[in-house]
Amino acid sequence: MKDLVIDLEAEKAEILKRYRTLLRASKSTLQKGDKKMIRKAFEMAVESHKDMRRKSGEPYIYHPIAVAQIAAEEIGLGTTSIVCALLHDVVEDTYVTLEDIEREFGKKVAKIIDGLTKISGVFDTNSSLQAENFRKMLLTLADDVRVILIKLADRLHNMRTMEFMPRDKQLKLSSETVYLYAPLAHRLGLYAIKSELEDLSMKYMERETYQFIKKKLNEKKAEREKFIHDFIEPVKATLTSQGLHADIFGRPKSIHSIWNKMKKKAIPFEEVYDLFAIRIILDSTPETEKSDCWKAYSIVTDSYRPNPDRLRDWVSSPKANGYESLHTTVMGPRGQWVEVQIRTKRMNEIAEKGFAAHWKYKESSSDSGLDQWIHKVRELLRNPDSNALDFLDDFKMNLFSDEIFIFTPKGALIQLPSNATALDFAFEIHSDVGASCIGAKVNHKLVPLNYNLQNGDQVEIITSSKQTPKEDWLNFVVTAKAKAKIKSSLKEEKRKIAEDGKEILERKLKSLKITYNSDNIQKLTLFFKLPSSQDLFYKVAKGQIDLQDLKEFHAAERTVENKPQDKIDQDQVQSLLRNVKAKDSDILLIGEDMQKIDYKLATCCNPIPGDDVFGFITVSDGIKIHRTNCPNAAKLMANYGYRIVKARWTTQHELAFLTGLRITGIDDVGLINKLTTVISNDFKVNMRSITVDSDNGIFEGTIMMYVNDTQHLDNLIKRLKQVKGVTGVNRFDSAPAQIEKAS
Repeated sequence: MKDLVIDLEAEKAEILKRYRTLLRASKSTLQKGDKKMIRKAFEMAVESHKDMRRKSGEPYIYHPIAVAQIAAEEIGLGTTSIVCALLHDVVEDTYVTLEDIEREFGKKVAKIIDGLTKISGVFDTNSSLQAENFRKMLLTLADDVRVILIKLADRLHNMRTMEFMPRDKQLKLSSETVYLYAPLAHRLGLYAIKSELEDLSMKYMERETYQFIKKKLNEKKAEREKFIHDFIEPVKATLTSQGLHADIFGRPKSIHSIWNKMKKKAIPFEEVYDLFAIRIILDSTPETEKSDCWKAYSIVTDSYRPNPDRLRDWVSSPKANGYESLHTTVMGPRGQWVEVQIRTKRMNEIAEKGFAAHWKYKESSSDSGLDQWIHKVRELLRNPDSNALDFLDDFKMNLFSDEIFIFTPKGALIQLPSNATALDFAFEIHSDVGASCIGAKVNHKLVPLNYNLQNGDQVEIITSSKQTPKEDWLNFVVTAKAKAKIKSSLKEEKRKIAEDGKEILERKLKSLKITYNSDNIQKLTLFFKLPSSQDLFYKVAKGQIDLQDLKEFHAAERTVENKPQDKIDQDQVQSLLRNVKAKDSDILLIGEDMQKIDYKLATCCNPIPGDDVFGFITVSDGIKIHRTNCPNAAKLMANYGYRIVKARWTTQHELAFLTGLRITGIDDVGLINKLTTVISNDFKVNMRSITVDSDNGIFEGTIMMYVNDTQHLDNLIKRLKQVKGVTGVNRFDSAPAQIEKAS
């Protein structure tokens, strides 16, 4: 008993120590009476959570304190947010009510806590469509963006302390994080948090790769630091001599971004040159910021030759999330490219802390890009027609993509996502302009509606009163606003035509002596395999269903099969699991109790024994097995978490699995012969196909073959790398990364 008392005393001391650290972090924003309010929130949180512990065994209160610390220190939020962060779980997890919060802390705090409580269930394990919940979560953005910022702080702390969670929970949280939270942090301008969320997700989703890159980075640390020092020296000296005060340092790239580069360019770690970026942070006054940045750019490019294609100027035209910086890539002293970022202290604070820093500098930027951004989000959320998943994709596409700047004929600047077309621009100006658009003049030249706009284009829209939105417009517009307006116009048009079709159908059925009632309409809709009765009426009006077709329906006595639902609920998942019990297949063990059941291997990632895998329940195809690092995994886990089942391999080796290798090397006589000898003779592997491309002495081949498991494959790769002339061997997914249909 004595031990326990000592333990509790030590914990009490630790809680107070963490609280004091939090107060120090929030010092810069504290006003009169703030400290008292934070203390009150802290005491309420301690009292409410006093009997609760985290999975690690630590007192639960550590979590709200840590979330408040992140909000204050890393996002730069003020007292209201610190109070809300300390109390973010009390309404949901304890006896404290929203009324109690409002009485003690006022309306604003209560409103934010309410928003946090509503979205804490956003990714509930049993919720059938996380996208719908994500939409609700974003609706709270219209009230107070601090809800989202505190939620990000909460997610970041959960990701930092996830090692005690079960593996399936780790995978689920990681995939949601990389799919939704990291892009959201990016869009809000929180780059440091975005990078950390991506790295932490990768740590759990691709453990081996993460540890491999981390180890490699540590091995080269001393060498890298010397290089950075040598690079900075001459630049620092010149900046000082010209009266510019600056901090210069090398910032390592995140593990996730290095891995992305390796995947994108299909290169090994050794060939990734830009493992770090040099950052120059100038101490400038608001009046000289722009000229100082360009002066610094001039000094850097006097010392090192720049790559002209790699200059990015976000100082003259900041990104929509407020990001300002000059980026250039120069040739360093040892013949390698180095990225240099030039910005002022103010710009750096906005880059690191995004939104919160914007409030601080509000006076100097009243026409904030962020206000426009929030306005766009609200506009998107107000459109009630869009399906939740479409919405999610539109949201990711519009708000997480780079922007282009387009000028109107009068010189006003309009921001659009890259890949936007002339028609997107028309809808951006006004819905009516978009609906009646027949073409455009880009830089005074006539172009079609689907013309892809380039940064800096000047666009004039040509309209006609006879024009109406067309179905095929949806194939080339990219902004959510244009899509929503086109869809609602088409819907309205279709509804009018369907009204006429309804009357025509009624007359035709009468002539066939078929009663016109909802039951028969439903049967007809299913008979013609149409999604709704409105589509049936529409086709009748358009003459695509005539009397002869209706006679066929009358003659067909057979019952119509119901088409499979595109959403399945929890009970169906369970019955599906029971129904697909193995016939003769016992390679995979699937489900909570790991029973042996029938399955198919997903073609988007071709898993083989030894790969980290999970099962995904489809409506029409039973259970599909994916690798956890499959291109589709994050999307499936984030949107259909309730349809994911655990899966692991048994130790059998009899069966062979299809996989692909990409081999590069120096073309040499007999190289293919050497490779096929290793594959067929030494490893007794059957090849399904081999394609070879040789260009100016460089050899590139892809081989599809059957292997037993990952160990078998790794040994084969090791042996192939030893063949003279081979420079690289990489496994790849045999099929292009198709998006897995949820059905």
